[in-house]
Amino acid sequence: MFDYETLKLIWWGLIGLLMIAFALTDGFDLGVGILLPFIGRTDVERRVVINAIGPTWEGNQTWLITFGGASFAAWPMVYATSFSGFYVALLLVLFALFMRPVGFDYRGKIDHPRWRSAWDWALFAGSAVPALVFGVAFGNLLQGVPFAFDSDLRSTYTGSFFALLNPFALLCGVLSVAMLVAHGAAFLKLKTDGVIARRAKPAARYASLLALVLFVVAGFFVLTQVPGYEIVGEPATQGVANPLGKEVVAQTGLWITNYGRYPITMLAPLAALIGGLLVCLTAGWRNGIVTFLASGVQVIGVILTAACAMFPFIMPSSLDPRSSLTLWDATSSQRTLEIMLFLTAVLVPVIFIYTGWVYRVLRGKISAESVERDSHVMY
Repeated sequence: MFDYETLKLIWWGLIGLLMIAFALTDGFDLGVGILLPFIGRTDVERRVVINAIGPTWEGNQTWLITFGGASFAAWPMVYATSFSGFYVALLLVLFALFMRPVGFDYRGKIDHPRWRSAWDWALFAGSAVPALVFGVAFGNLLQGVPFAFDSDLRSTYTGSFFALLNPFALLCGVLSVAMLVAHGAAFLKLKTDGVIARRAKPAARYASLLALVLFVVAGFFVLTQVPGYEIVGEPATQGVANPLGKEVVAQTGLWITNYGRYPITMLAPLAALIGGLLVCLTAGWRNGIVTFLASGVQVIGVILTAACAMFPFIMPSSLDPRSSLTLWDATSSQRTLEIMLFLTAVLVPVIFIYTGWVYRVLRGKISAESVERDSHVMY
């Protein structure tokens, strides 16, 4: 089929694709959940917001599960090491995500303002916390995680949860929240009409503008303050995975090396900037599809900007750069990657076809009138 080196590259791209699929689909769900208490001012308006994502949010969230499962199978050392460093943060995300299914299902059980308002804020927390923590995690990956391997490849982590909440990581976290809020507002503009769609327009514009500013500021810090990592010499792309079998240097400015080495990667930050600007320019347009597509381009551009900068690093080590995990030395066996690739080639097209069919069946706008008319079958 493919040689081992090619399989490693393919799975780096496939896991990146899963991450983007999650950010594009469940990303607007998270953005809508963050906007829920603010963009809906009456119970009916909030029901319109909830029902805009109600039929599809569970399916969208499975991309996160798929991403986690694929990461475990393709990059077991990354999966194990990341749980050592981000254990509390991941539990925080897990408990926050608990709020989403119960929030959707229990909100309408009692017709009382306090009961429904409490679940609205639970949905807000269940959306805002994961969006923030995912960005914080990316910020810490860019800076390097304080772990190291001994000679037996046992990992030691020396950081703490509060150390993860450093200024640059929090900047990336707020960038993540702003980006997904813009994506969610663009979806509401597309999926609803009336007052919710009108309120979604400035929300999309201002959130996208904030994301643009934070993206540029984060880029400045990456260029001038945040240490980058680079493998010295040729990486060992074949054989048994051994992170200690390489030499790595850490130095400010190294994260932009790939942009000079592979000029095509400049399309990633360019897409983030152009997508964000288009959201700001088209937010007031009557047709919402352009704004939604532009917000998707912004999301893809931001994620690919970080991915292209870090390639081939997956989890750099600030404690011992030599222990940094890359796609060359943290990957499963060739047989495992081949089996996974076969299953992916068969199942992923089916998933995309089914997802497209679902969105086609559920096309159309949600309005206050439709919510009140079909109150017995809607959230």
